[in-house]
Amino acid sequence: MNQFEEKTISTDLLFEGKVISLRVEEVELPDGNRAKRELVNHPGAVAVIPIMDDGKLILVKQYRKALNRSIIEIPAGKIEPGEDIEVTALRELEEETGYGANRFDYLQSFATSPGFANEIIHIFVALGLYKIDKPAAGDEDEFIHMIECTIEEAEQMVLDERIYDAKTAFAILHAKKLLNK
Repeated sequence: MNQFEEKTISTDLLFEGKVISLRVEEVELPDGNRAKRELVNHPGAVAVIPIMDDGKLILVKQYRKALNRSIIEIPAGKIEPGEDIEVTALRELEEETGYGANRFDYLQSFATSPGFANEIIHIFVALGLYKIDKPAAGDEDEFIHMIECTIEEAEQMVLDERIYDAKTAFAILHAKKLLNK
């Protein structure tokens, strides 16, 4: 047993939605005391860093209600039940940008908010991009504007907070490293 592990005593499911569920767990702490943890279950997500042959990135701008503002991000979306993460990556790239890729390279996975959520995002790099004649339709409640930009422009968007989410800032760092090779 990990010296910091918390043992679950009880679990109460408070909400089960289309994307997330929320539960409260009573846990026993390593010192024997008890505490409550509010936890979000999420199926996980995939995000894609699309790099065009000329070195430009493809980003998407969309409104995020949780922030009450529009932000610029890399294409991303949740993993459907039983779906392979490579399939999710292909689907999200096509739905959000209208592009496909000849090459998908897995980059890394990371926890988005481990203090309260179990969401893991799997990051891929898409290369050898090509326009799809009739791309799959995106989610009916998703309104997206596609942006092509240089890595320098993307870095500036991070600095001026147009890019405001961790997965995209993380992706920009990795894209710069890849483009400088």
